Amino acid sequence: MSTILTQLVEELNAGTLKVVDLTQPLGPETPVIGLPPIFASSPGVTMEVISRYDEKGPGWYWNTISMGEHTGTHFDAPVHWITGKDFPNNTCDTIPAHRFVGPACVIDVTADVEADPDFLLTKAGILAWEAEHGRIPAGAWVLLQTGWSKRRGAEAFLNVADDGPHSPGFHQEASEFLARERDVVGVGVETVGTDAGQAGGFDPPFPNHTIMHGADKFGLASLCNLDQLPPTGAVVIAAPLKIVDGSGSPLRVLAIAPA
Repeated sequence: MSTILTQLVEELNAGTLKVVDLTQPLGPETPVIGLPPIFASSPGVTMEVISRYDEKGPGWYWNTISMGEHTGTHFDAPVHWITGKDFPNNTCDTIPAHRFVGPACVIDVTADVEADPDFLLTKAGILAWEAEHGRIPAGAWVLLQTGWSKRRGAEAFLNVADDGPHSPGFHQEASEFLARERDVVGVGVETVGTDAGQAGGFDPPFPNHTIMHGADKFGLASLCNLDQLPPTGAVVIAAPLKIVDGSGSPLRVLAIAPA
């Protein structure tokens, strides 16, 4: 008798379902978020060869890697932010694994961002999306499609001006609505972080981090290929490394979607 899981494999093999990689390549050229000089900054990726079929290891190749937890396509755990520090099971190694999997709701604001790189998704924008695609279910990943991942090079991707970085994100009321009234598992973005570039000057600063992690929710940053997903109907698997007491982790984000 066929089960849901065997049917899943059969449909993947038949090509009626596809796996979409939502992950940016991770290496020394990966852009890293910048902070004002008064704060400690996260380093970029460094790699050093341990051995590569040589006298240090004639039959094998491997490297050491060093980076901050929040580098490249990465996961934000609740403990990452002060508002989420007191939840139980709020670190990468203690979050129950089933919470990493959920339906995807993809909100496409690419045209808005092309007109205004500081565009913020509002509650009204979410309600308009729901009027067309249905209510966002509890436990969903809400993914903000902006086209930002198509920018090439750190300068264009980080988009820093004299007054700081400029990139899109969520309005405070949108984060509140998603966390409190829709009970999402978390949000994902194509930009370097889940808050807008100018969010350090908002009141409160970095409202999406403050609100989402304060509600025991997650964040995904530096996603790509969101244009390969439908508005609804895909499932996202976003499992961070099981870092002990980890505040976040680079990860491979995969979506299963209709072909």
